[in-house]
Amino acid sequence: MRVGVLALQGDFAEHLATLARLNVEATEVRKVGDLAQVDALIIPGGESTTIGKLMARYGLDEAIRARAAQGMPIYGTCAGMILLAKHIEGSEQPRLGLMDITVRRNAFGRQIESFEADLLFRPTPERAVRGVFIRAPIVSQVGDEVDTLSELEGKIVAVQQGKLLATAFHPELTDDTRVHQYFLSLISGTL
Repeated sequence: MRVGVLALQGDFAEHLATLARLNVEATEVRKVGDLAQVDALIIPGGESTTIGKLMARYGLDEAIRARAAQGMPIYGTCAGMILLAKHIEGSEQPRLGLMDITVRRNAFGRQIESFEADLLFRPTPERAVRGVFIRAPIVSQVGDEVDTLSELEGKIVAVQQGKLLATAFHPELTDDTRVHQYFLSLISGTL
């Protein structure tokens, strides 16, 4: 199993470090050829508009859509969630549009209003996961094929649609690897 982390902008290094702690082979994805060498992809947090424009510039958007259509698992955190969404409230920014969700950007406020919270993450109910929220989005609407995996104060902050996973928070900024382990189970097919 080889996991790619989109490395155009954002906190891709933290995802690579988490995967290394899990003894998973991981690599940076910067061009279409890199994407062809991986079994799954993580889209990190960062500036969603910038990442979307760079994906389009390098042809990665179409390549990622094609791999998703073939069943490649994809996990997006924060900006990655925004990029996976079909609809972004008040924005026509570039996106992959793979998940039947509508997201609201910066739903918890500006960067100065960042916070951490313990969350019930349905796939790992034995213990709360720590969510780091930095200018985080929320999911304001889900389609019929989308499962809600976590909520914070009634706001949806983690969703799954088939082999597509998205969180509004950053598990890669904590020592808890359970969200990444859950994503890895989508790749291997073992839950």
